[in-house]
Amino acid sequence: MELNLNNSVIIYNPEIEGSYEFSKVLSKKLENLQIYTLDNMPKDPEFVIVVGGDGTLLKCARNYCESDTPIFGFNMGRLGFLAQALPSEIDTVVNKIKSGNFRVEKRIMLKCRTTGAVALNDMVIRGATFSRTSTLNLYINNVKLCSYLADGLIISTPTGSSAYALSAGGPIIAPSIECFVVVPICPHTLNARPIVIPSDEHIKITTLEAPKDFQITADGQDARIIKNEICVEKHTKYAKLLLLNDNKNHFYDILREKLHWGMAPNK
Repeated sequence: MELNLNNSVIIYNPEIEGSYEFSKVLSKKLENLQIYTLDNMPKDPEFVIVVGGDGTLLKCARNYCESDTPIFGFNMGRLGFLAQALPSEIDTVVNKIKSGNFRVEKRIMLKCRTTGAVALNDMVIRGATFSRTSTLNLYINNVKLCSYLADGLIISTPTGSSAYALSAGGPIIAPSIECFVVVPICPHTLNARPIVIPSDEHIKITTLEAPKDFQITADGQDARIIKNEICVEKHTKYAKLLLLNDNKNHFYDILREKLHWGMAPNK
């Protein structure tokens, strides 16, 4: 695959120290690409390089999924599970991008049918009264599955299964699997467990409590208040992540390196 660098851009997070300075260096190495911030993202570039952290990449992924724009991330933040390259790897990244030594992975996304919000990682639903637990009724394809007495629910994609859903007790799901996982947050019953469902099924959440208001947050960034019920389904568009062709960018390598998955403790 070849990229038209003449129609490619760099988007950086101005809240992260050093991101603009690094973006200027990166631009010069890639034929003077235009540099933008998260607040003035251009329309429909052919390729986007994100300089920031995972949160920066998630915002760009939501913004560019409609135009099928592939995204690559330099990690200037902490973990960097999605924004995988470090600034010290700039020359390797530039060479591989210029030579076409990469692949593009499609990642399924969520869409809230009630508000139109989309998410690459997850949608988190809580009752309007944050200081107490809520009774949340979960329906799959309009069939009631259960009622959770919990602080909230996480609906996660496979990409987001290593984020908030994992911290709340959900399973790790390989990103090539098209499914969703529903994870209760701090449930008040021992039989409340995460459930994995096919991505073509429709999720609805209701409550009988007053007021019948919910807060739904997409990727921890886009928060909205909804009344009565929430409907979530698979988005018709995919996020496209550009990954370099090397061993360390395989999903299982990232699990081991970033999360220290299954490593025995040091003696």
